[in-house]
Amino acid sequence: MNAASRHALLLVLALAGCSARQPSPPPPEPDPMERADDVIGVTDLLRVSVWRNEELTVTVPVRPDGKISVPLLDDVHASGLTPHQLSQLIQQTATRFVQDPNVTVIVRQINSRAVYITGRVARPGRYPLNGSTSILQLIAMAGGLAEWANQQNVVLMRPDQDQFVTHRFNYKDVIERKNLEQNIDLEPGDTVIVP
Repeated sequence: MNAASRHALLLVLALAGCSARQPSPPPPEPDPMERADDVIGVTDLLRVSVWRNEELTVTVPVRPDGKISVPLLDDVHASGLTPHQLSQLIQQTATRFVQDPNVTVIVRQINSRAVYITGRVARPGRYPLNGSTSILQLIAMAGGLAEWANQQNVVLMRPDQDQFVTHRFNYKDVIERKNLEQNIDLEPGDTVIVP
């Protein structure tokens, strides 16, 4: 099929889809083999591949509204789903245009899993959360505490619904091997403040 024929076919399919627009199917049930932290987040870069259909194969970022744009399928909600769930959702939606679509979703770049540290540290800023990371480890990644940092009153702010939950962290105690339970693992979106 040449480029002009392919373009005409896409146009016909798009027009047919516009006149008979159906609501998107609900997201598939989670796969018990996938971990909860494998979910797609805003700003992640995804590769959506539809086997033997290059027109529907795209590399797209997840927008701030949690959706991605896929040719012919318009906007598809991606944030909060696992790659497997998203591939099933796209596959269900694509059946209107493609016979027996085989869809694969690969996370090309994880941008949504990040934590922040600010205040009296050598290198404040945004740090990727690529695995289990504690408050002490984040401070080390940020180059350690600055000279006049208040070691006993470090604060972790964690977003929770429409508010923030705070946790106190006493750096001095932890490096002296006291109250180690306060050195909790960080979650995406956490901010550590060193006064």
